[in-house]
Amino acid sequence: MRISLPHGVSRTGGAPGTSRRTVRNTAALALPLALSALALSACGSGGGGGSSATGKVEGEIRFQTWNLRANFKDYFEDLIGEFEDAHPGVKVTWLDAPGENYAEKLSADAGAENLADVVNVSPDLAYPLAKAGLLMNLDKEPATARFTREYTPEAWQGTALPGLDGTYAFPWYLNTGPMFYNKSLFEKAGLDPEKPPRSYPELFTAANAMAKESGGRIATLAGPPAIEDFGRYGVRLMNDDATEFTYDEPAGVELLTKYKELYDNGGLDSQALTMTPEKAGQKFLEQKVAMNPGSALDLGKFKRDAPTLYENLGITDAPNNNGKPNMYVMGVAVNEHSEHKAAAIAFAHFVTDQRHQESFAHEVAIFPSTRGSLEKEYWTRDDGTDEGRVRVAAARMLKGAVNYTPVVMSDEMKTILQNEVAKALQGRKSPRQALGDAVDASNKLLKQN
Repeated sequence: MRISLPHGVSRTGGAPGTSRRTVRNTAALALPLALSALALSACGSGGGGGSSATGKVEGEIRFQTWNLRANFKDYFEDLIGEFEDAHPGVKVTWLDAPGENYAEKLSADAGAENLADVVNVSPDLAYPLAKAGLLMNLDKEPATARFTREYTPEAWQGTALPGLDGTYAFPWYLNTGPMFYNKSLFEKAGLDPEKPPRSYPELFTAANAMAKESGGRIATLAGPPAIEDFGRYGVRLMNDDATEFTYDEPAGVELLTKYKELYDNGGLDSQALTMTPEKAGQKFLEQKVAMNPGSALDLGKFKRDAPTLYENLGITDAPNNNGKPNMYVMGVAVNEHSEHKAAAIAFAHFVTDQRHQESFAHEVAIFPSTRGSLEKEYWTRDDGTDEGRVRVAAARMLKGAVNYTPVVMSDEMKTILQNEVAKALQGRKSPRQALGDAVDASNKLLKQN
């Protein structure tokens, strides 16, 4: 059975086959910032420390993945067997950890100088490891820099880490978040159902019209703005070296002010501040909200439980002001201190080369990061299935997409922003004060770590 990964997944990738969630925060698992100190004391902060990256491909290496064994055991055992057949001098041991507490496992392994040779990481999990000198900089290593051209520019940039001057993981699979919208509700509000809002000004215009026409009974959005919304709006989220948050700049204040207006007039659901993804999905199904993120799994539910919604369902990308949708990226990193670095590089590249990425993307609803893959028929032609409908729409959005969530933004920092946004929407603080307070608190946390 083919398994669908939620396209609005709450991480910078996440593990395929995990339970469906469409939480707004990216990177639900954050590697403890104390890891940097642990890793530095254990291994030092520089390069070297392992065999030559250009040496013979041989030796025993360990491959660490994130919650993949349960659903993809046969795929990865075949993959490893194929690699070992091609490289008789290499033995690959596959390690797989549960989705929960994966960050803590990486932290413990790093502190014990026991990090695997090849590690499945998202950018937020890679950042503290790379900062501690534990991951290979692929842009600086001659044995890996030549592979850059095999991946899409968006994917390669998606695994680059700010302030660390390089890319620290081979891009693996990608995902993005299609937005569903209700064409019937758009039409009733006097809006063109074939032209969903593509920018935030268009979104605010449509939401205000929807609220006015329905007497405040139909909201366009179910949730308040998260950090990705500020990025899509065109707000500068951090300085260039990722040492300070800057989303309280005028553009950020403007965005939150617009959301406050929507909240007051019913364009943003009245329960937005306590809305869970499940509740938001239910409100969309009940046709009380006009737009909501979703996945192919939702289409089957709509067809069964809300056939009129299904018949009037549109699929677009989330509005943005710069033509660049949000993207989630997963990577495969190489331990800078691996004793068999040449074998580790060869295997990491093997896992993420075009043939194997495309093969994996036929097993699970994710997208390959290799050049030319998304131009193939499987990702460009709708086969008439619900899954195909979403797949083609989502694949189209990945060109030019970026990962808006800063890799240094911890869950605590996301909660701080969420709480301050709530205070602004409730009128307890001005948008300017709320964002200024959120930035100040988050920057203090950055400096502490």
